[in-house]
Amino acid sequence: MPTSQITIRTTTIADLGAVDGLLVRSFAVQLKPDYPASALVLALPLISKARPGLLASGTYFAAVEGEKVIGVGGWSWAAPTGVSSLGPIDVAHVRHFVTDHRCTRRGVGRMLMSRIIETAQDRGVAALDCLSTRTAVPFYKACGFEEVGQIDVQLRPGIVFPSVRMFRPI
Repeated sequence: MPTSQITIRTTTIADLGAVDGLLVRSFAVQLKPDYPASALVLALPLISKARPGLLASGTYFAAVEGEKVIGVGGWSWAAPTGVSSLGPIDVAHVRHFVTDHRCTRRGVGRMLMSRIIETAQDRGVAALDCLSTRTAVPFYKACGFEEVGQIDVQLRPGIVFPSVRMFRPI
């Protein structure tokens, strides 16, 4: 039986629906063991939306198998919260990273992270900062990130999402 090939490509605004669907499906399943239902009911509608600016940035990528988007992630100079909090200007931020919950442990995340690191280095990035979910901390550690500490990310006034700040020189 032939194995399907996974490719990594730069996203475009045309990927909005596929990325939205992936975020909704996978965050709902993957985050459930690490967050109380009360936190997820408020946070999921806010964190499960594709960011059009990221999709069109040239630094956001999709892992594609056949026609299906099975993972996404990228980087930007701007922090997800709008405020850069670590290091000098050559620190970039990992953004909106997820692998389809049905495709974990197949190397999809590592392929995406390799592309992120490669393109960030090419643009003069010296280190990557990341606001990780509790669920993704082991993945980021396996990719060479170190835990900086716990952080509550304010998604909207009155809605905070417990996260973990991670950092990796590249």
